[in-house]
Amino acid sequence: MGCTPAPAVSGLFWAVRAEGAEREHKGGPQPLALPPPPISKARSSAGARERETLALSPESPASPPASAAAAAPDLPPLLCLVSAQMERLLKDDAIEEKGERARMASFVGAMAIADLVKTTLGPKGMDKILQSTGRGRSVTVTNDGATILKSLHIDNPAAKVLVDISKVQDDEVGDGTTSVVVLAGELLREAEKLVNMKIHPMTIIAGFRMALECARNALLQRTMDNKENTDKFRADLMNIAMTTLSSKILSQDKEYFAELAVDAVLRLKGSTNLEAIQILKKPGGSLKDSFLDEGFILDKKIGIGQPKRIENAKILVANTAMDTDKVKIYGARVRVDSMSKVADIEAAEKQKMREKVQKIIAHGINCFVNRQLIYNFPEELFADAGILAIEHADFEGIERLALVTGGEIASTFDNPESVKLGHCKVIEEIMIGEDRLIHFSGVEMGQACTIVLRGASEHVLDEAERSLHDALCVLSQTVNDTRVLFGGGWPEMVMAKEVDELARKTPGKKSHAIDAFSRALQAIPTTIADNAGLDSAELISQLRAEHHKENCTAGIDVITGSVGDMQKLGIQESFKVKQAILLSATEAAEMILRVDEIITCAPRRREDRM
Repeated sequence: MGCTPAPAVSGLFWAVRAEGAEREHKGGPQPLALPPPPISKARSSAGARERETLALSPESPASPPASAAAAAPDLPPLLCLVSAQMERLLKDDAIEEKGERARMASFVGAMAIADLVKTTLGPKGMDKILQSTGRGRSVTVTNDGATILKSLHIDNPAAKVLVDISKVQDDEVGDGTTSVVVLAGELLREAEKLVNMKIHPMTIIAGFRMALECARNALLQRTMDNKENTDKFRADLMNIAMTTLSSKILSQDKEYFAELAVDAVLRLKGSTNLEAIQILKKPGGSLKDSFLDEGFILDKKIGIGQPKRIENAKILVANTAMDTDKVKIYGARVRVDSMSKVADIEAAEKQKMREKVQKIIAHGINCFVNRQLIYNFPEELFADAGILAIEHADFEGIERLALVTGGEIASTFDNPESVKLGHCKVIEEIMIGEDRLIHFSGVEMGQACTIVLRGASEHVLDEAERSLHDALCVLSQTVNDTRVLFGGGWPEMVMAKEVDELARKTPGKKSHAIDAFSRALQAIPTTIADNAGLDSAELISQLRAEHHKENCTAGIDVITGSVGDMQKLGIQESFKVKQAILLSATEAAEMILRVDEIITCAPRRREDRM
């Protein structure tokens, strides 16, 4: 049995080989004094059991095949047996990668994901077309990092870690989904160089943690907070919104959409619940035709014969069947021998529906909104009672309507006192383009509003919605945590300068890891410059020199292609977003650095198919 030596046991191999050579020199080949415990391997097939016993004899040392010996020296027999036994512990079709090979597979997968989204970073970042291979071949055009990564089917486990942190970043703060992946990829790229220098991964992790704490403190010392000054805080929000939208499809009209987003978020009065802000997409017109409307707009039409306007509305939101209320006798069949009896059954069903409608009317409402269809007969009954009946509202629409009007979704109507009704001042039909919609104004949740997006196509509207949603998320988080920073690569250069100074003060191998952390931070402004077609090496060297001056606010101005004053340009970012990027990227890099083995197991088989 011959085995190729692994790096983890190379020291033991050479010690054993030296001992064998010494014995051979003294008087010919002599066996090594290794304990020879027998190892039994049992296999069962077709009801018969075949037993195979592997044993080492002290008189017959194991000799490797010629091919294995030519490739590399053999492991001692005991180590070969341990390796073979480990393989038997894993079930069939399992794959095991160890040591350097496992670490490199993790590094390569993570860096590939970072390189994939790197070109979308910054104001001059490019978009990507995502086309599905299934039925319909849906097409998505986007530069949003989370959207791109969510659409990919990835097998590499380390790459999946980066996809997950991008999703968490999107859910938590809404922006920075590309930056967090790029920073994690750069940290691993630098860590790979350190591993090749024979620096232990745990030493690298310790250095990264020291650098992380130093970088975070550097940001904390330079945050700005204008929450006490309403005008300055609104200006901060406008700058943050425009910075977020600069890399999106809305960048050409970023001032206009930034104002829409700020007005919508300030209506929430400090709440981070974005459910009160509805984004409604209507093809037609241009993006500049989009507007903010106070209240709630339901994308449905008012039926023929229904009242077109209702004041002081009492709204019952329901999810119930209003097509036909059949007489249900489970386990029984009904046979009729004449058409008159069929008419009797239909009359009984109509009577049941009439009773159901009367129960709904008994709630004292003048508007009934149902998730399901409302057929002609119950619709006529509602119209006769002067009640506006709205049918087939989408589930997200009625949930949001119930929220903003202060009601609850009902499905049974026997106890009117247990049903919570919604209220609003006016319900009326409006026109947007050539579409008729229902407008609820003066809703109980006074801060509720709707942003109506207009655009040339569904693809444009979808990307505009994602862009505006990112801006709304960042603004709502900034209202909650009012600390802000300058943008344009300024935070990364500030952190890199402080971390670099820490590396010079730190003795030992940790200083290499801290210095690598500083280089990884500078990759963000480098990428922004590269994507803008600028000379990143020249700009970063100028930035580094500027940041050694006192109270520096220099960053990359991609419009002029030079180093600019971020304070004068009004380029600002949320502290909460930058902090989340820093923490998530470092933790993900540490997790991947700890990996020394990848075990891929086959899918679990059903017992009846084994």
